[in-house]
Amino acid sequence: MTTPPPPPAASSGARPTPPPSTFQKLLRAQRVWDVELPGFDPASAPAAPLPLFHAWFAEAVAAGQAEPHTMGLATVAEDGGPDVRTVMLHDADGHGWHFASHATSRKGRQLAARPEAALHFYWAAQARQIRIRGRVVTAPHTESLADLHARSTGALAAALVGHQSEVLHSTPELAAASETAWERAQAEPDADAPTWTLYVLDPLEAEFFQGDARRRHVRLRYRKTEQAGAASGARWTKELLWP
Repeated sequence: MTTPPPPPAASSGARPTPPPSTFQKLLRAQRVWDVELPGFDPASAPAAPLPLFHAWFAEAVAAGQAEPHTMGLATVAEDGGPDVRTVMLHDADGHGWHFASHATSRKGRQLAARPEAALHFYWAAQARQIRIRGRVVTAPHTESLADLHARSTGALAAALVGHQSEVLHSTPELAAASETAWERAQAEPDADAPTWTLYVLDPLEAEFFQGDARRRHVRLRYRKTEQAGAASGARWTKELLWP
């Protein structure tokens, strides 16, 4: 007669720690801010965020930061959850931070339903990041086109293709549409793209983060305390945040 195996020992409730995976080992081997970091004295910061943004952007370019004009754009999705993607900054002036897209795109529809967003810049070359959030308004179509026509032929061709965020049935379909759009953009540099829209985020809050090798990061937040219709005419409260 075969002896049955003993019953399994009662579990203590603690799960055994699995060995680190290959991915975890690779992840943990990465260095953070393996460069000489700049200092940042928040006491010397200007009264409003825009001049500091301009200064930090110029310093990021001088430090060799790749594509410092790209940023994360977070919007509110149709189901109420968050949605985010990387887009290009077109300007930052007294009206706010500018970016563009098709009004019929996913982000365009989300902004039409709930015109508020957050921006995020990360410049690893100096361990700096900037977070901005606020209300979003659309510029007149004439301004949207002027912004588009000031850019490259490729940018105009991409706008003329349209159909952003729609389901694509095949890559040959995209290739054909792109070729047609390129031909038109070269022949008509002032061509209209009816749904192309310039958006402007009017900031309510902006945070500037300077990383520190000993993790004593400097975080300076600006909060708008008086609405004036333009970023340069608003009054701001500055406050430090714990890292």
